[in-house]
Amino acid sequence: MAKPKLNFCCQHCGTLYPKWTGQCSGCNAWNSIIEEKSEATTSRYQGYAGTESVLTRMEEVTLNDDIRLSSGLQELDRVLGGGIIMGSAILIGGDPGIGKSTILLQTVAHLSEKLKVLYVTGEESLQQITLRARRLSLPEKHLWLLADTHVDTIIAKAQQEKPRILVIDSIQTMYSSLLSSAPGSVGQVRESAMQLVNYAKQTGTALFLIGHVTKEGHLAGPRVLEHMVDTVLYFEGEQDNRYRIIRAVKNRFGAVNELGLFAMTEKGLREVSHPSAIFLSGGTTPIAGSIITATKEGSRPLLVEVQALVDQSHIGNPRRLSVGLESQRLSMLLAILNRHSGISTHSMDVFLNVVGGLQIMETGADLPIIFAILSSLKNRPLPRDLLIFGELGLAGEIRPVASGQERLKEAAKHGFKTAIVPQANAPKKEIAGMRILPVQSVKEAIDRFDEF
Repeated sequence: MAKPKLNFCCQHCGTLYPKWTGQCSGCNAWNSIIEEKSEATTSRYQGYAGTESVLTRMEEVTLNDDIRLSSGLQELDRVLGGGIIMGSAILIGGDPGIGKSTILLQTVAHLSEKLKVLYVTGEESLQQITLRARRLSLPEKHLWLLADTHVDTIIAKAQQEKPRILVIDSIQTMYSSLLSSAPGSVGQVRESAMQLVNYAKQTGTALFLIGHVTKEGHLAGPRVLEHMVDTVLYFEGEQDNRYRIIRAVKNRFGAVNELGLFAMTEKGLREVSHPSAIFLSGGTTPIAGSIITATKEGSRPLLVEVQALVDQSHIGNPRRLSVGLESQRLSMLLAILNRHSGISTHSMDVFLNVVGGLQIMETGADLPIIFAILSSLKNRPLPRDLLIFGELGLAGEIRPVASGQERLKEAAKHGFKTAIVPQANAPKKEIAGMRILPVQSVKEAIDRFDEF
């Protein structure tokens, strides 16, 4: 009998150690290293029938016209880069109950009418899956289900049935007989994912993996799990909010940071046809501290509302809180405002919020944040048909942002009449019905603020 191999593995980052230690040097987590045993074997990753490796020149590789398969949801296709690539591995993460299983069940149920689909559940029973499908009025006739957590059995069934799409719900419940550790451990997650991804690559099967997230919002298990797959999608949004956002943080076949927007209804997730509308309050009365900006998420611009609240602090250390924006960038913008305009907020609490639960990742929101802070500080509402975007530099200059013309065109479609933009983003041709006010510095922007 092969002698078991003893490893000590961090459950947060997957770093291996020859002996136990209290703190992981890879992620600095305490008491996260546990003992794992694996059977020594010389054929750990076995190939599959009919998948012999052959050397091929790139010019001899043939590409099929139907290499991408539409999921039936345009928003999901947008996030995936145009559709599902056969033979790719897609990892979907998100908080419990946010809709990961629901959107996959909706997708594969409709795809099962033209392709063979195998849905493997390790958390729910077959009755629970069927009840959900019937509640959502999904087709049931051609969808194959399997309740199992043993990877070897799942792959054997897949080799026998040869599905074109394979769904694993979830990867944290899977285990391999090559390891003696419990399901959900770093070793089991890594080993199970590796075997499933190898099967998908060698057989041309589209693989969907559902992954749990930690309380910090990161995918549970080792970071190597994200490196093994082709696409990583994250669900964003609060459970008490009816809107859900799917963001691509890694995509080998399309753009990253692409967004897909859905609304949770009694019949499952439904696509949002006009995404900019959900991030705007829709009111016509100007409100102090409220600014509309155009942010670029993936390949399309979105209009979002940024709100600021500046109030006198009653504690020695004023608070700086931002929801949907980076807190450290808020501190930097307040320092720029103080240094180049003489407007100080040292004794005041500053709160920022992005309406709709969207996370703004780009720097084009710098200038609208400054305007929102000034509007709240001076209690002066700005017009609702005013659009602002631009990046601020430490020297007080206003830098251009990418896709400025597309942002202005999106704003013009929604009836905005005035836009304050960086000088380099000023359009060469006039936009019908819109007045463009270019600015080059923070001082010049504040002068524009005083005009309203």
